[in-house]
Amino acid sequence: MCASRMLRLPLADVSYDAVLFDLDGVLTDTARIHAKAWKRMFDAYLLKRGAARNEKYQPFDSESDYLQYVDGKPRYDGVQSFLEARGIELPWGKVSDSPETETVCGLGNQKDLFVNEILEAEGVFVFPGSRRWALALRKAGKKLAVVSSSNNCQAVLRSAQIENLFDARVDGRTAAELSLPGKPAPDMFLEAARELGVEPRRTVVVEDAISGVQAGRAGSFGCVIGLSRHGDADRLKTAGADLVVSDLEVFLDQTQSSGA
Repeated sequence: MCASRMLRLPLADVSYDAVLFDLDGVLTDTARIHAKAWKRMFDAYLLKRGAARNEKYQPFDSESDYLQYVDGKPRYDGVQSFLEARGIELPWGKVSDSPETETVCGLGNQKDLFVNEILEAEGVFVFPGSRRWALALRKAGKKLAVVSSSNNCQAVLRSAQIENLFDARVDGRTAAELSLPGKPAPDMFLEAARELGVEPRRTVVVEDAISGVQAGRAGSFGCVIGLSRHGDADRLKTAGADLVVSDLEVFLDQTQSSGA
């Protein structure tokens, strides 16, 4: 675990060579976009299903359902997790299923379609403190990577104009190509460390999702920073975060000083 002084000087210690950032909710406010896309997809499906079976329609909750069942998970796993919570069983299907197909993959592909539509219409907001800290880390000579379950990761980074800040990207497409299990398994973070050529014990993980914090802890990374933007600090600590902060800007001055 990282020492308590890491809150003041999180990377001044030479034992830390790299930082692995989650994307949604850490670097960009795409969590809002994903939550909106999940709700649009699930509500349409639940309404149609309820009408066909004469069942009461209970909409998807963009806060509680999103955080508990889909946040930080690979897209298809998120679909299955939420459906299971509602007692709904669907065949897994195939990755190539059309968005109209009533399978886990079909619903996941419909959600992905909605994400792209919302991204095009609304653009991407980058958290200023996260951008500034990433810039300071690069200046200090640290290696940086983005680790996200999203298939839209590269498109989001390009839209946000921060793609060039990172030395590696491990996302949903990478996971599919390499057959990596998603968070809370540590495999995606471990792959990022491998691509950067750094040891996990000398690497910091930054996450805002419970599953992501659990993944960082399971991978035996040197320090796991939980980012609490929605008052869930206690849940992040319980999941295994060494430190919990509300904005990465708290590290900015010290990182600039240590890298100068």
